[in-house]
Amino acid sequence: MQDSAVMTVIIMGYRYREDLTAADVAFEADGRTLEELFESAAIALTNTMIEDSSILADKVERKITIHAAGEERLLHDFLDELVFLKDAEMLIFRSFSIKITKSKSGDSPKFSLEATLKGEEIDTARHRMVVDVKAVSWHHFELKKGKDGWKALVIVDV
Repeated sequence: MQDSAVMTVIIMGYRYREDLTAADVAFEADGRTLEELFESAAIALTNTMIEDSSILADKVERKITIHAAGEERLLHDFLDELVFLKDAEMLIFRSFSIKITKSKSGDSPKFSLEATLKGEEIDTARHRMVVDVKAVSWHHFELKKGKDGWKALVIVDV
């Protein structure tokens, strides 16, 4: 543990933030592309819920499609869908193949996500669940494009 009031833990493409919330979990995700950012955020979400995601197998495959008016809403809805699948079908995923497209609908752009998710049903005898993520919060939620790629800040309610 560090002595400073702000501690950042860095793990492949995402960092947990302990300085933003006391009761919930916050993380930053990044990627060179929007798809890489979405994958990093999904992996961070999975690792928030389960102690060792490396033991997850690719026993179940789900294909999902999500549409949104903007990239930020698309990321929020994508992560919310992962939480929904955990709650409704007891599924947790370890790998994510994501394609995002942008089209124009009238004067506004429209974004679509097609993803293939691979994982398995939660088995409490094998999977040590750390926290139960209930929802993705809009509090501090942020998605930005910078010169080196994309970055997101996400807080999940636990």
